[in-house]
Amino acid sequence: MGEAAISATFFFDWEMQLMQWLQAHIGKTDIGFWILSNLSAFGEELLLIAIMGFLYWGLSKEFGKYVGLNVLMANVWNPMIKNAVLRLRPYFVAADKGYAIEALRPVDSSKPLYDVAAQGYSFPSGHSTNAVTMYGSLAAHEKRNRILWTIAIVLPLLVGFSRVFVGVHYPTDVLGGWALGVVIVLLVPFLRKRIKNRWLFYGVLLLTTLPGFFYCKTNDYFSSFGMLIGFMLAEPFEERFVKFENTKNIIRCILRTIGGAALYFALNTALKLPFPDALLNPEVPNFLSNLIRALRYAVVIFILIGVYPMLFKPTGKLWDKIFGKKTEEAEPEEPQV
Repeated sequence: MGEAAISATFFFDWEMQLMQWLQAHIGKTDIGFWILSNLSAFGEELLLIAIMGFLYWGLSKEFGKYVGLNVLMANVWNPMIKNAVLRLRPYFVAADKGYAIEALRPVDSSKPLYDVAAQGYSFPSGHSTNAVTMYGSLAAHEKRNRILWTIAIVLPLLVGFSRVFVGVHYPTDVLGGWALGVVIVLLVPFLRKRIKNRWLFYGVLLLTTLPGFFYCKTNDYFSSFGMLIGFMLAEPFEERFVKFENTKNIIRCILRTIGGAALYFALNTALKLPFPDALLNPEVPNFLSNLIRALRYAVVIFILIGVYPMLFKPTGKLWDKIFGKKTEEAEPEEPQV
C-alpha cells in the first residue's frame, strides 16, 4: 500500500460501529448479503452504460446526451475530489483501529484489495454520486414524471446504504456523494443553457477537469477524463457526418444497446493489446500510463457515440427486409448548441 504515506485516515466512531454492526448482523444471512451488496449495481458502470445507451442509441439522442454529459462530469469531478481529500476506504484502516470490517464488494475485484490506484479513495462515494446524477438527470429532464422522481430519490438511498454495508465507504462518503450529484444535476445543464457556444461550454468544463492530470493518482480519473474527451469530439462528429435516427421500436432499442455494450467491452480489450501489461498496469502509475489510459477511453467513447451509429441505417434496412415492413422511426431531434 505505497500510497498510504500520502493518504488520510479520519472518521467518526459511529461510522465504523455502524458498518461493523451491519456486516455482523445482516451479513450473516445469505439473502441479506445478496440483496444489500447487489444494490450497489444501480450505481455501477454496466447499468449506467445500458441506460445511457438505451436513451442515446434508441429512444432519444438528445436525452441521452443530456444524461451522458452529466454522468461523465460526475465521473471526472468525483475522483478529483477523492485525490484531493485522500481518505482511505474503511476496510484499509479498520483492523488497525480495532474494528472488524471487510470489503464485501471491492471497486475492482481483479486488482489487489489494498491497491489504492485501482480501488480509489473513499470520499466522496462514486456510486452515490453516479446514482444521484443518473437518476436525478432522468427526473430533471422529464420534470413531470413522478415515477422518475421516485426512482431519483429511492435508488440513490439504496445505493448509498449498500456502499456502507459492503465496507468500502463511510456514511459521510455517501452524504458527500449525494451532495456532489445534486450539484452536477443542477450546474451542468445550467451552464449549457447560459453558454450558447458549444466549444466555449466544453472549454469551461475542461478547465475544471484538467488540473486532475497534475495530482490525481487513481485510474478512475484518467478513464473518465478520456471518456469526456471522446464524448466532446463525438457529439459534433455525429451531428455532421452520421445523423442517425432514433427508433420507437423497443426491440431495436434493446438490440442497439446490447450491440453498443458488447462493442464497449470488445474495444476496451482490443485497445490494450498493443501495450505491454507493465505499461498498462505499472506498480506506480506514471504520466505515460495515465495518458495511454485516457486516450484509450477517449477512442472507445468516440467510436461508440460517433461511429457505431453508422451501422443503424444498414441494419435497419436488414430489419425491415426480414420482417417485411418499414419500422417506424422517431422524428429527428434538433441538436443542442
